[in-house]
Amino acid sequence: MENFYLSQTRFTDFPLDERLLASLDETGFEFCSRIQAETLPLALAGQDIAGQAQTGTGKTGAFLVAVFQHLLKNPLPNPGAGTVRCLILAPTRELAIQIARDAEALGKHTGLRSVLVYGGAGYDKQRRQFEQAVDVLIGTPGRVIDYYKQHVFTLKHAQALVMDEADRMFDMGFIQDVRYLMQKLPPPTKRLNMLFSATLSQRVLELAYEHMNNPQQIKIEAESVRADNITEHVYFPANEEKIPLLIGLIRQLNPFRAIVFVNTKHIAEKIDDYLRANGISSDLISGDVRQNKREKLLQAFEAGDFQVLIATDVAARGLHIPDVSHVFNFDLPQLAEDYVHRIGRTARAGASGEAHSFACEDTAFYLPDIEQYTGKSIPVAKITAALLPAELQRPQRSQRERVGHHGQDKHRSQTGNSGGEQRRRRRPRSNPNAG
Repeated sequence: MENFYLSQTRFTDFPLDERLLASLDETGFEFCSRIQAETLPLALAGQDIAGQAQTGTGKTGAFLVAVFQHLLKNPLPNPGAGTVRCLILAPTRELAIQIARDAEALGKHTGLRSVLVYGGAGYDKQRRQFEQAVDVLIGTPGRVIDYYKQHVFTLKHAQALVMDEADRMFDMGFIQDVRYLMQKLPPPTKRLNMLFSATLSQRVLELAYEHMNNPQQIKIEAESVRADNITEHVYFPANEEKIPLLIGLIRQLNPFRAIVFVNTKHIAEKIDDYLRANGISSDLISGDVRQNKREKLLQAFEAGDFQVLIATDVAARGLHIPDVSHVFNFDLPQLAEDYVHRIGRTARAGASGEAHSFACEDTAFYLPDIEQYTGKSIPVAKITAALLPAELQRPQRSQRERVGHHGQDKHRSQTGNSGGEQRRRRRPRSNPNAG
């Protein structure tokens, strides 16, 4: 099978700083992904980029390598406290955190200082990070603006700007905040600018041409990246069949690590109750979970403490969770592009995965838009008697008293199939050298 993810271009083919190459080598990066191979020659030459690429294709590495090289090549003499040389904006805390983790690894030997700010946690601690000069500021728009208006840092000497998932900035209502920050930066001709988006829609392109210096468009089509890597199925269940079908599929497929996407928190809680009542270890994540609990939950999921993560679209973008073997769309998403982002949680970096979607009575009418957006029909799978369990254990409580997530939920001591204490199934860790 052809690997659509990687190219034949090596990072050593570019005139990168030795310190940056040492960091790339230590992280095991040898060959560029397609988005990296197409954007780096332009960005390293000082050309602005408006890139179209899905998550999981290496776009974070593309803009971090370009930014690090730009800053190393153009040092700023004696920057004062609070001076920011590069601003990287992300629409969600999860994406900002993941970018910061990648920046720590890829910039390990560069001597460049990256800091992370986002809402919901560590206000004073994050603020104190600006007591020194900052090479790369990674953050969400709200918290960045908060500190900026307090004169905690300055953007007067900024040499680079990155905006990741620009389309999501529009969807989440951040675009006015983004425009505000862009106006505080030096003129576009005085900095390197990179914008990435799942789609280069008209509104995204207008933003790019307004605040960037004649950006070059680079498109990595979603279909070519994932066509051979994700096996997709769609089922047409009645509403009352959805939970039995989900449980039946999980029992039959026995995924190593799975994510179930839903459209509302209420449905997420209901599924969580049913899965654990039927012996399937699970937990859920939604937008109102405090950041520190969210991080602990995701770490537990990655560690294999539970098998199934149930998520609203807060987790659809920006999360890099390795070895997700299956994605289940319990509800089809209202926006077609969200379907691509959801199933992109599996088959990361050229791996393979499966996506199973339920086109039920309430969401089936979203399917035509999804198929038009992806450019192909999703194969229909039959709902057989073998997939629908004859008996399901009903949760003991229809509405649980939630005092938190992972390890703090009172319902964790509720019964499983036998009515006794339900124990989590700890999944074996995958071989880090595999794949």
